[in-house]
Amino acid sequence: MRTDEQEQLRSLSTRAARTIATTSKSVPQMQGVTPRWLLRMLPWVEAEGGTYRVNRRLTYTVGDGRVTFTSTGAAVKVIPQELRELPALREFPDDSVLHQMAERFEQLELGPDETVVTAGQPADRVFLLVKGKVRQLGVGEYGDETLLGVLTDGDFFGDGVFEGALSSWGCTVRTTTPATLLALRRQEIDRFRDQLSPHLAKNAEKSGKQQNKHGEAAIELASGHQGEPRLPGTYVDYETTPREYELSVAQTILRIHTRVADLYNQPMNQFEQQLRLTVEALRERQEHELINNRDFGLLHNADLRQRISTRSGPPTPDDLDELLSRRRKSRLLLAHPKAIAAFGRECNRRGLYAPSIELEGRQVQSWRGVPLLPCDKIPISEHGTSSILVLRTGADDQGVIGLRRTGIPDETEPGLNVRFMGIDEHAVTSYLVSTYYSAAVLVPDALGILEHVEIGG
Repeated sequence: MRTDEQEQLRSLSTRAARTIATTSKSVPQMQGVTPRWLLRMLPWVEAEGGTYRVNRRLTYTVGDGRVTFTSTGAAVKVIPQELRELPALREFPDDSVLHQMAERFEQLELGPDETVVTAGQPADRVFLLVKGKVRQLGVGEYGDETLLGVLTDGDFFGDGVFEGALSSWGCTVRTTTPATLLALRRQEIDRFRDQLSPHLAKNAEKSGKQQNKHGEAAIELASGHQGEPRLPGTYVDYETTPREYELSVAQTILRIHTRVADLYNQPMNQFEQQLRLTVEALRERQEHELINNRDFGLLHNADLRQRISTRSGPPTPDDLDELLSRRRKSRLLLAHPKAIAAFGRECNRRGLYAPSIELEGRQVQSWRGVPLLPCDKIPISEHGTSSILVLRTGADDQGVIGLRRTGIPDETEPGLNVRFMGIDEHAVTSYLVSTYYSAAVLVPDALGILEHVEIGG
């Protein structure tokens, strides 16, 4: 019995015709592919032997880290060993003293726009910032208030109290957001003065050695002299234990049934398409690791002196200007797409325009001539904050470099190989797909990070 639809047809339907026709089709698509700008912009350097050593001039470390805390409910305590991040307590040997000192910190809860200390008042406490954001404010040339700096989670101030000399606060410190701080009074520190004195004397001896503004051992020079004075002798001292970067690896086993490869290899080669998508996934993981790996990832290898916080929360032109001003030859800015959108909103509020520039045949956003490139591998915290990275790249400019090893067996792309592993009893062919990589920051100012970037509207 024929249906009404069949009775109305006067020719072969397209649905029926497709059963004997060859359709036009795309290659398999993958939604997770991103531009991977970091992989494209990093200069890649050969790591012979799978390891790359970064030699630097000797630097005197004086303790410029961030302090970590523990909490029980609303009560917060500093981890005693973390007090060694304060310059005066760097490498302090007695854990028992640090434990006793940690117990004597007082917890302070402040709201936004509250004054913590006032310039000119006696400096009688050391403060540890548990969470929140505070501004360091000074007096400008004409008596107006000026912003000197911003401190955030894990920062500290007033640690000069450990030295024992009476002094006054050089700037006013005021909260920007609700903040939790721990404070230790001078009277409590004086209880440990006998135990601290030998260590502080040793620190003073170290700080007496000649260094440049970067903390590197000084090179003695003479200039502007006349006649025949005795010239200073010098040598360039190196770090005795330079850092070595070992290549990391991302691997997977690609499996293809021989029946699929034998019968369904036209018009597209099944192995080639499976391998193409697998390599895309490995490259995505590679970029993720270059950003987030705790050993060599850029977010964890930026020098603490090269980390700054936003002044007001969202990323403003002022913030990016300060980030760029801390280094020469900035090659690229890297940010989560939502952070780039937040920066665009701030430019719109000020009536500014972030121009586009051409990079590798594409139009990309920029700031001060430096391309601002998207990277969704940069995480967004549960509080809605992210980071913006700035990089100087290349070995010739003492920048950030990518590391890889080429010329490996069965190589299909630089640093990536595909090795046949055999056919098992289930007639499944297996291939081991591997890529080897790492990244190195040659000198600290090659990499900077703008932290606590609020991406909300």
